[in-house]
Amino acid sequence: MVILIFFIAHWYISLFFQTFFHHRYAAHQMFTMSKPMEKVFIFLSWLTQGSSYLSPYAYGILHRLHHAYADTEKDPHSPKYDKSIWAMMWRTKIIYVDICNERYPLEDKFKANLPHWPAFEKFADGWFSRIAWGTLYTLFYLFCVFYLGESGWLFLLLPIQYLMGPFHGAIINWFAHLWGTAPNKVDDTSKNLLPIDFLMLGESYHNNHHAHPARANFGVKWYQFDPVYPFIKLFHWMRIIKLKPVAVRI
Repeated sequence: MVILIFFIAHWYISLFFQTFFHHRYAAHQMFTMSKPMEKVFIFLSWLTQGSSYLSPYAYGILHRLHHAYADTEKDPHSPKYDKSIWAMMWRTKIIYVDICNERYPLEDKFKANLPHWPAFEKFADGWFSRIAWGTLYTLFYLFCVFYLGESGWLFLLLPIQYLMGPFHGAIINWFAHLWGTAPNKVDDTSKNLLPIDFLMLGESYHNNHHAHPARANFGVKWYQFDPVYPFIKLFHWMRIIKLKPVAVRI
């Protein structure tokens, strides 16, 4: 039970920072924040994402490319051009690394106004950090199994724990382009994966998002609750961020 609680907590806390900071802020700039606050959220992203930390700079570029070239050969992750979810994840990883190392050809618009803390991100994205986090997860699992009597089958969760960020992205970028409903007319295969998104903190309303990429609230219908949007409103009220009246469409 302890491992499951830890896994679920990590799943949702890590996902929160990915959808709030990487997706809605870095990629789409649905709200603004100060440069010092950007560094706070970059650090918190590393603290919560751990071994699967994603650079908000590289993530922002990847996601902007996805919207600009959805379901084409230039899309960094599309079921239409990858034979399996693993092939898609590997191709996305290669592009991500090339972006981090400034080897990927990009137009300036894809790099505009992205949060970037090169010195810290180099450390957070490095193998020392990733292996250290992975070691901590493994030791925690070992402690729970051998000292608390947890079931050994729970070790099967460790690979997902190591790669939680990429798994979050793959669920949406693969399954939400294959299965679900498309209530909004768009020029791509994006779908709402779940009618009520209990799993991905609003990200499963993928068709909604592609139809309204500037909308901070991913829920459109009355029953589509986006769990992250109340936090956005709260942070706006607390003046941590400032919601834009009309967000920039990228």
